[in-house]
Amino acid sequence: MNIATRKTDVLVSVHDARLHYRVGGAFAAMRGKSTVVKAVDGVTFDIRRGESVGLLGESGCGKTSMGRLLLKLEETTGGSIHFDGEELGKVQRKGLKTFRSRAQLIFQNPFDAINPRFSIRATLSEPLENAGIPRGEREGRIIKALELVRLPEPAQFLDRYPHQLSGGQLQRVVMARALILQPEFVVADEPVSMLDVSVRAGVLNVFRDVRDRLGLTAIYISHDLALVRYVCERTIVMYLGRIMEDGPTEDIVHQPLHPYTKALVAAVPVPNPDQSHDPLPIGRGAPDPRNPPSGCVFRDRCPSAHARCAAEVPQPRQVGTRTVACHLF
Repeated sequence: MNIATRKTDVLVSVHDARLHYRVGGAFAAMRGKSTVVKAVDGVTFDIRRGESVGLLGESGCGKTSMGRLLLKLEETTGGSIHFDGEELGKVQRKGLKTFRSRAQLIFQNPFDAINPRFSIRATLSEPLENAGIPRGEREGRIIKALELVRLPEPAQFLDRYPHQLSGGQLQRVVMARALILQPEFVVADEPVSMLDVSVRAGVLNVFRDVRDRLGLTAIYISHDLALVRYVCERTIVMYLGRIMEDGPTEDIVHQPLHPYTKALVAAVPVPNPDQSHDPLPIGRGAPDPRNPPSGCVFRDRCPSAHARCAAEVPQPRQVGTRTVACHLF
């Protein structure tokens, strides 16, 4: 089946995906002292066409690694990922080029995502050239892409260089580059975390508007629940490479089920002077990923942990509108 033509209701299907890194170097491996970091460990979920999903969790939870797997920037250690019915692990060179035009990444740091020696024209021409778009069509496509991300008077930016643009303008160029080939699937890796607070709302509004206008299927990676709530209808909560909770964003915000999700919701600041400032009831910081706890990886921080949590890995269970991996359910 051709990856360019197959159409299914589910655009992305992830089954038992794993991404394990061996750390410690070659000499440690020879001595049998290297360790394995399970960045993604047994993750399963589907994304329907046109759906907007947030990947939420603390730094080191595996959300960016999961995003890289979805774009085939990393190869799975185990499990499988299907894009429009085709297993990405089996996509060969020609099919990979087609996949690259259908799935794109919006980078976290716009200052690192663009070659400082390239003009904006050259930056946006590069993906068009790689895709074989005729030279005569490129200028028009570049202008349309910059208009799509609401960069005013885009023609005046074409011969400028990255250092001549503000952070907000540069992030819009990064978004335009991701959208210029008219992809179906976009992974946005914390696209506003490097921007001033004053310009974040504008960039987020552009992201939402473009997603809705183009009918994009989108993954939004963030540690900030408030931002995920603003742009995503569904949220997947990750911790140490595993999914803790998955469900409609509003349900998760208003009635979190997993103890880790409850802690994330409690940590979101609200404009209320009477808000409690008590410490979160989840104990110390995250454990060393090279030596995670047995059983449930969250158990050593969980206020509700019991003996079963140390002995058995909780399997995802359907609880109302959500899937929860916790022995309390």
